[in-house]
Amino acid sequence: MNINDLPDDPNELKELILEEKKQYLVLEEKFLTLQRKFFGRSSEKLTEEDKEQMHLFNEVEDGFVEENDIDTDKKEQDETTVQEHSRKKKGRKQLPDNLPCEEIVYDVPEDKKHCPHCDKERPVIGEEVSKDLDIEPAKIRVRKHIAKKRGACDCDAFIQSGTPEVITAKKPPRMIPGSIVSPGLLAFILAQKFCDALPFYRQSKIFTRINANISRQTMCNWAMRAAEKCQMLLNLMWKEVRDGPVVGMDETKLQVLHEEGRPATAKSWMWVTRGFSDNKVIILYHYHSGRDSDIPIETLKGFSGFLQSDGLPTYNKVGDLKNITPVGCFAHARRRFYDAAQLSKKKGSAAYVGLSYIKSLYATEKELRLKYTDPEEFVKKRKEATGTIFDNFYEWLQKKKLVVTPSSKLGDAISYTINQWKTLINYSGHYLLTPDNNAVERAIRPFVIGRKNWLFSNTPRGANTS
Repeated sequence: MNINDLPDDPNELKELILEEKKQYLVLEEKFLTLQRKFFGRSSEKLTEEDKEQMHLFNEVEDGFVEENDIDTDKKEQDETTVQEHSRKKKGRKQLPDNLPCEEIVYDVPEDKKHCPHCDKERPVIGEEVSKDLDIEPAKIRVRKHIAKKRGACDCDAFIQSGTPEVITAKKPPRMIPGSIVSPGLLAFILAQKFCDALPFYRQSKIFTRINANISRQTMCNWAMRAAEKCQMLLNLMWKEVRDGPVVGMDETKLQVLHEEGRPATAKSWMWVTRGFSDNKVIILYHYHSGRDSDIPIETLKGFSGFLQSDGLPTYNKVGDLKNITPVGCFAHARRRFYDAAQLSKKKGSAAYVGLSYIKSLYATEKELRLKYTDPEEFVKKRKEATGTIFDNFYEWLQKKKLVVTPSSKLGDAISYTINQWKTLINYSGHYLLTPDNNAVERAIRPFVIGRKNWLFSNTPRGANTS
């Protein structure tokens, strides 16, 4: 900055310095955020020091304590309640009873069993029992299916009856006709990849060690044909999800190497949908090359109920539909306040106050779910309990918005929460909804962990198979 270009008017100079300071603070926040991202704790759980800071405001200044509660608070000060707790038993953890148990009996040598004086057999007076866990390494075997053929009977009645002369025993249907893979081997291979994140090329090496040569390409073909066979079940599950009252959605990136009209480096997306059938959870993945709003609209065609998602603009058009009520995610709002709190060195800062509001919502949720099991009663009590917290939180956000720099971390947290407010509070409308979309994010995590190992899909067909 050239000193000769500075304004001579004191007020203009103050405004310029203030604006420069704001820009400096924003850049400092970005630097500290990156520094914490690379070298700090990745967990968003509050440290013991953070938890103590939360008690500084205790929500009193924001009107959470009503006047008729003052006498109750005074009585509680005179009483001491010791919270129940449980202690872990010392010693080794007991082995599970449901595992098969093989007994191996040891006895003294034959020449020690008998009395050295009268040669009588010494009596058994007890036994010492110890246990260990054993495993039998993977075995692979060939199953030979033999279908017996029966010929004609030589009696006159059989010959004159016109009964077929040769009959053959029926073999069970094959999952993949003409293939050497059994249902057990196929389930093992697919579970190894999609549950244990073990790519096919690694599995091929493992099979080679036990004298079974199964190539990566062969396993890919088996997986694709098995996926096609499961399509009928998949369609049924989609119908159950669309007929349910609540759906959660999220997406994660995926690289597909050979996709027509797109470079290998282009981002594609694996979408996850979490729904309910008679309160039982159904989780479905579906692949798409894009991230447009038309995808969730098409996915949820015929659905009527609540859709919970993050604040991605992709879901805005879905939320505009008359038959769908959009629901936001307080975990995303909390994450922004947490990032702002990590940059603040002041105890009881505004970022911590924002965190305390969200914390009180989660505490209310946990308490009510333990107390009320009837869905209708739970929803009613939750609306009553969260109403005051919502009102006070929103009022606090509007006040802070006027005095906080919008480009700062705290300003971003406040703006995000205000912009998402109408959807954030909708979770109180149904028993199956929670304050956040974390259940869907946990559902997509197995795919993300697997992707770190197998990195990409070769073709769109392979992505759909996955």
